[in-house]
Amino acid sequence: MPLFINRDQIFAHQVHLLEHKLRSKEERILELETENAILHLRLAECLGKLRREREEEIKALNHHQHQRDAQNITRSALTKLLSEVQAVKQDLSEVFAVYVSFATELEEQSKQLMGKVEQVSSSLNSHCGNEIQNLQAHVAGLERSLEEEKEKCRAERQRRKELHNTLVELRGNIRVHCRVRPVLPFDHIRSSTSGSGPASSEEVVYAISDDTVMVNGLKTGMPMQDKMFEFERVHGPADSQDAVFEEVKPLLTSLLDGYNVCIMAYGQTGSGKTHTMMGSQPLHDHSRTQQEAQKGIIPKAAAELFRLISEKPAESHTVEVSVMEVYNNEVFDLLARDEQGNAAGQRRDVITTSSGAIQVTSLTYVPVCSASEVMQVISSVLKLRARCPTLVHTDSSRSHLIVTLTISSKSPNALALARRLQSAKKDMQRSNQKEWWSPRCRRANPAARHSSDELFASSASSPCPSPSYSPCPSPRNSITQAPFKTKLQLVDLAGSECVGMSGVSGAALWELSCINRSLSALSDVLGALAEQRPHVPYRNSKLTHLLQDSIGGDAKLLVMLCVSPTQRFITESLQSLGLGTRARQVQKEQPRKKNNTLKVK
Repeated sequence: MPLFINRDQIFAHQVHLLEHKLRSKEERILELETENAILHLRLAECLGKLRREREEEIKALNHHQHQRDAQNITRSALTKLLSEVQAVKQDLSEVFAVYVSFATELEEQSKQLMGKVEQVSSSLNSHCGNEIQNLQAHVAGLERSLEEEKEKCRAERQRRKELHNTLVELRGNIRVHCRVRPVLPFDHIRSSTSGSGPASSEEVVYAISDDTVMVNGLKTGMPMQDKMFEFERVHGPADSQDAVFEEVKPLLTSLLDGYNVCIMAYGQTGSGKTHTMMGSQPLHDHSRTQQEAQKGIIPKAAAELFRLISEKPAESHTVEVSVMEVYNNEVFDLLARDEQGNAAGQRRDVITTSSGAIQVTSLTYVPVCSASEVMQVISSVLKLRARCPTLVHTDSSRSHLIVTLTISSKSPNALALARRLQSAKKDMQRSNQKEWWSPRCRRANPAARHSSDELFASSASSPCPSPSYSPCPSPRNSITQAPFKTKLQLVDLAGSECVGMSGVSGAALWELSCINRSLSALSDVLGALAEQRPHVPYRNSKLTHLLQDSIGGDAKLLVMLCVSPTQRFITESLQSLGLGTRARQVQKEQPRKKNNTLKVK
């Protein structure tokens, strides 16, 4: 039976074989392409290595070339330098030869001159020796005399100053110091009221000595006139804050001796009152020493007070601070707190007690233990002080600031005196007990009265007799020591000014009016005291009423006049200098030292 051949199957088989071969070829092609890519990568690596090796060879060749060039340059430079050194050696040898010849010649001439000098000296010594010695002795005597006269002059000047201060203290006059500030940039602004004449920035106020101020050209447009004002101390523009405080420091010693002290700065707006009292911060960062030098009287006085207290027995003194301002003729307590506990100035009343002392009702006192605490308290409330910019000053104070430091002192000497008195009374009681127990023993027994008087007179520090000092002892012998209080008042007054120059308007006009009225009241009080009038108008202003104890009492008062040096402020400067002159004429009561009150029960 013949075989049947299916061609389709044969063709399909052949197609399958061909497809298999095609896939094999394609896989081979992929393998070859992969190998080709690997070979390309290897070729690229080889080329990179060759390129880098070639670059390194080029760099090495260049480096060797540079080294060869540098060596060639160095050789040429060394060759040139060697030739120059040889030339210098030749020149030095020639110079040395010239020097040797000059030295030999100079030595010979020196010998000749020395011989001539010796001859001349011997001739002079033989003829003028006595005259030279006499002249030298005369010059030495004159120098000694000059030193002695200088020392005498210095001693006399110091003695005159001490005697003057003693006389001022005995007479009770108000001490007045004056400080002339330097010319500042705002002095060059011409005022609308200056009119014709000298420029407003022309300097007309001078500190010509340590106690005299001269005002040159009192009136614009008139012949030049000079007027002198004398004060206890005058500070010029070059005087530092330390120099100003050195003249104030002696007053602080009186605080612990039992005297009240008041220091106030008076002057026109922009004359440097706040700078003198509070100081100023440097515009740039400075050292601590420079910052200390810029401090004013208030921080320096606080530091000096606590320094003096540190020299006393521990816990013998306590200090409290209060801060007030007089604004629009009203007294405000700047340390008072509101309901939220924030500092808020509250109005207070000034009253006169039955003993004649001035007291501020409900005034806030803060205990302090160091000068830094004092300044922290003051700095925390300074922002509450009324201020307003004017044409004269960009940060003008519109109120009078009064900082009071109250010192409570316990005197150990007074306690020792009380014990001495009690011991003497016990001895007298044992010697004559019956007579001492009589209610009228002091008047009935002259001998006992005489002994008691001698006892009281023997104690230099004994206070004035009073019923509490009766020599008749009490059945209960006990001593109570009541501390006495003194106060240091530091006052930065608001500045006086005229409306036309300050350029204020609206509510600021009322502020300016109150400032000028209070300063005018202060001037009236000083005038009344200087003329010894029977009535002194302290109550015309809250300022003078508040400072009544300091102005007219037995406190030691120092007025620091701050004046501007230029023609622009000549009217206000003359007004300030005039007030200082009137203040020096005030003869206050002689300062009385406060004593501790001893109570023998």
